[in-house]
This record gives sequence, structure tokens and C-alpha cells, in this order.
Amino acid sequence: MTWTCGSFRFDTSVPVIMGILNVTPDSFSDGGSYASVQEAVAHGLSLVEQGARIVDVGGESTRPGAAAVDAAEELARVLPVVEALAAEGLCVSVDTRKPEVARACLLAGASVINDVSGFRDPEMVKVATEFDCGVVVMHMQGEPGTMQDDPRYDDVVAEVRDYLAARASELETAGIARERICVDPGPGFGKTASQTLELVRNFHEFARLGYTLMVAVSRKSFLGHAYGIQNPTDRDKVSADEALMACELGAGVVRTHNVAATVNALESLRPLVAVALGCNVPLVAEEGEEREGKIAMLSHAISQMCTLPDTQIVDISSYYESEPAYFADQDVFVNAVVLLRTGLPPKELLKYLQAIENSLGRVREVPNGPRTMDLDIVDYQMYPAQSELLVIPHPRALERDFVVEPLLELRPDYMLADGVTVAEGALPREERVGRCVRL
Repeated sequence: MTWTCGSFRFDTSVPVIMGILNVTPDSFSDGGSYASVQEAVAHGLSLVEQGARIVDVGGESTRPGAAAVDAAEELARVLPVVEALAAEGLCVSVDTRKPEVARACLLAGASVINDVSGFRDPEMVKVATEFDCGVVVMHMQGEPGTMQDDPRYDDVVAEVRDYLAARASELETAGIARERICVDPGPGFGKTASQTLELVRNFHEFARLGYTLMVAVSRKSFLGHAYGIQNPTDRDKVSADEALMACELGAGVVRTHNVAATVNALESLRPLVAVALGCNVPLVAEEGEEREGKIAMLSHAISQMCTLPDTQIVDISSYYESEPAYFADQDVFVNAVVLLRTGLPPKELLKYLQAIENSLGRVREVPNGPRTMDLDIVDYQMYPAQSELLVIPHPRALERDFVVEPLLELRPDYMLADGVTVAEGALPREERVGRCVRL
């Protein structure tokens, strides 16, 4: 939930906007727009006025087929702009693949290295270890000049996810703290339009890695393919809409050309809600198939949750089998956690969830006793609450193994609405009730 970039600390539970400032003659949508240092600095300041909290300065185009620029030329373009913006007290990012450019910009006051090559160069890793800057690790198949020649994947989501996990882990091993690392799946970089669409529709898979997650889809060519908009500068609204979808799936940083349109779109971001499900009384199960019957009950409940108004399921954990908690004389449970984005207020959501419980035969006779379905609101972001009807976060969430483990599977960095992270606030596993195993 926190991305640390030098002296800047960003709470990414509310998306952080990174405004794009290209000081290049050949970028795909705004090349040559800011030819002088004064024009570039003025535009950077205007991005901040519109709502950007980071300005990303780039001096080398990485559009498909772009020619490489030597370090001296790139530094001549970016260094005076970085110096001027940093002198204004801004968080400045430098978009570069060259360690010498990164080092010079960090010395000039930059706080982030945004490396489209994913820190493949050991010298770039060395630079990042010398400073306390934030780092953006992007996935790109090949190099900008050739990346779109024939990109191939067996499973683009899994391969990109695993690559980012490995690169981020290597950076941690090199001494770069986890809270400094942001991962970017690289939409459009060594990926066809259809591969990119598959990638952005599955951003929750990258949120599961537990690092700050960036969405960088602004004006990309796949949007032209998906929406039939050929002029890149006409793609700002759909860029903002796609960014909103990615943020609902877990992205915490949005890199964009049009900050104002993005700010407007993100006003529709719905709160994130964690719901815990449990069953130990299947309605129908053949002898020896009780577990399958319990899983079927959870599946029924999840399917009904899909029909809730103004609500979207973001991610679903694995199923876990757990020992009974509090009331021991009953059968084992099957549990899961579902993440939602919803516009329903907490108490209204609770009524809908109780209606689902009732439809599946819920009987409330023994406290913590057997039940066909239990749906608990574990957390509702931005709305800590305490009343007779509902307490958010759930007061027993962090002592329950069958809640903690599925939630950490979905979001290793999950922070509850009261500001407590699950990983740090949960009881030691040997002290939790309802110990569970993943099925």
C-alpha cells in the first residue's frame, strides 16, 4: 500500500498519478511538443496542477521501431528539466534504460528510476542500490526497435507475472527494499494488441505479487485496436477508463499523458471490500463427497455475489479447509475470501450478503456453530465503522487463520481500513484459530 521514492511516500490505496513529460522529438503521441526546457518545465508544473503527484521525464522514445539515443544526447534533453522540476519540490521520475542517465538524474534530484528494460543491466541495479529512489520494473519482450516484430507467449499473463516476480525478487536480493519497488506489466511492449488486452483484463494477477503495481496504458496502440481510435491523442478518455478498470483490479500508480481526464475517471473508483466465505454443512453431498459439497455451496454464493448491483468481483482466493473455530464439536469447514469493488454502502451490502446466506439455508441457532453459508465483511476500504450491526474491519479477522491466509494469497500487502496491514497485524500462525490448509 506504500511506495517509497526517496523522501516521498505514497499511499497507493488511493491511486497515485504519474504525469508523462516526453522531451523527445519522436515519441509516438507528443514528440516535439516541448522543445525547450522552459516549455517542458511549464508542462510538468501544469501536470502537477491537474493532479499528478509524480512527473515522469523521458528523453528517448521507446515506441516500436524507435532508434536508440546515446547517453549524452539523452542527458542533454532530460537533465535540465529534472533539475528544474526537482528544485520545485516535486517527485520526479526519469524514464531511462541507461545507468549513466539514471545516476546523473538522481544526483540532480530525481526520486524514481522508470526502466522499461526491467533493470536487466547490472549497472542499473547498482545505481538503484546506491540511492533510496523508487524503481519501476517493466516487462518488455525484446528491445524497442524489434519488440513488435513477432511477440509470442504460451500464456502472456503467467509469463509476464513470473518475470516481474523474479526481477523484483532479484532487486530485493540486491538490497532494494520491497516498498521501493513498483512493477509494470508493460502493455504494448513486445505484445500484440490481443495479448495486451488479455494482460490488462487480468491485472489482479499482478496485484497478487504484493508490490506496488503500475498501469501504463495511456494512448497505447492496443486502444486503437480495441476501440477503433486511430489518432493517439484521441484516446485519452478510453485511456482513463482503462486505467480505472486496472485500479479496480489492484493498480496503485497510473502513468498518463492526460492527467485531468484520469483524475476525472478515478473519481468513480469504488471501495475495495474483502468478504470471507465459509461452509461446513453442504445441502447435498454423497457420502465421501462432503468437501465437494461444501465447495459447491461456496461456488453458489460466489455466483450470487456476481449479481449484486454496482458490484464487481475482483479476485477469488483458493479454497481452504479449516478446523472449527470457537465451537469445536462440528465438522471441518471449507473457506475462501473474495475481493469486491462495490458502490453499495456497508450496511446495504451486509443485507445483500445475508439474503444470499438465507437463500442457501443459513440457520443461526448456535453461535459459531454449523452453517450452510457464512458471509462476513472482513474489511471495507475507506469505511472503518463500529456499530451494533457491523464492525469494520472485522474484530476477529486477524486471529482467524482461514481469513488471514486466503487474504494474504490475494494481496500480500493488504492494509485494513483502520491502517493495520494483515501481514504485520495478524497473530502468529500458531496462535490463530481455525487453522487451514489450501486445497
